[in-house]
Amino acid sequence: MKLILKKAHAHCYRLGIAFFYMICYPYLYFLARNPKRYRSIVRMRRIIATISSAVAGIFYRFEYEETVNWNNTYVVCPNHAASIDISAMCAMISGDCSFMGKEELSESAVTSLFFRTIDVPVNRDSKISAYRAFKKAAEKIGDGTTMIIFPEGGIADDYPPQLQPFKNGPFRLAIEAGVPIVPVSILNAWQILWDTGLKFGSRPGICHIFVHKPIETSGMNPDEADALRDRVYGIIKQKLAEYDHR
Repeated sequence: MKLILKKAHAHCYRLGIAFFYMICYPYLYFLARNPKRYRSIVRMRRIIATISSAVAGIFYRFEYEETVNWNNTYVVCPNHAASIDISAMCAMISGDCSFMGKEELSESAVTSLFFRTIDVPVNRDSKISAYRAFKKAAEKIGDGTTMIIFPEGGIADDYPPQLQPFKNGPFRLAIEAGVPIVPVSILNAWQILWDTGLKFGSRPGICHIFVHKPIETSGMNPDEADALRDRVYGIIKQKLAEYDHR
C-alpha cells in the first residue's frame, strides 16, 4: 500500500510539471520566437520548477559554504541521482543559466522547448556532437550564462545511488573559459524521488543541498582538468559521506 501511494505521488508530481508547463506554454512559445527573450524563458522555467515541486510537497533547502553571487558566471557541477535535481538547480540559481543534457531531452514534451532555446543538448556517444555542445556552452559562458553540467553524465542504475566517476569535460570547459567551478552536493533528493520516481515512487519532503565555495580556475591550464575533476569529486563524495553518517 505504501509503495502504491508513493507511485501515485510520483505520477502526481509529473502531472503537476506537465500541467504548469502547458499553462505557460503559449507564453514560452512566444518568448522562444525571439532569442532576445531567452532570459525570460529561464525565469519561467524557474517558476514552473518551484511551483510544481511545492504543489507536490517537495521543497529545497540550500546551505552555502560561502555566499555565491549568481549574477556572476560559473560552471555548476552537482551530483545526480534524481530528476528533481534539475528543478533544484533551477530554484537555486537566480541568474541566467543553461543545462547541458542528453540529446533525448530535445524530444521530450516538457523539455524540448528549453533544449531548442536556452539549453545545450549533447549526444555523448558522438565526439562531433560533444565538441559542438562544449563549443556552444563556451559561447554561452562568454555571454555571461552559467552552465549547469552533471559531471556523472546521467543517473546510474545503482540503488541506493553511489557517486559515479566524473567526466572531465565540465572542468576543461571551466578552465578554458576562465570561470569558477561551483561543486554542489545534492544530499538526499534521491530519498524523496530516485531517478524518475517510476520504480519506487516519491514522497513529500525537503531536499537538502549544500553549495560549496567556488573554485577559481584562472591561471590553470587545460592539462589540469583531470586534477580539478578529482578535486571536485572528492569534495562532493566527502560531503555525501558526512550526510550519510550524520
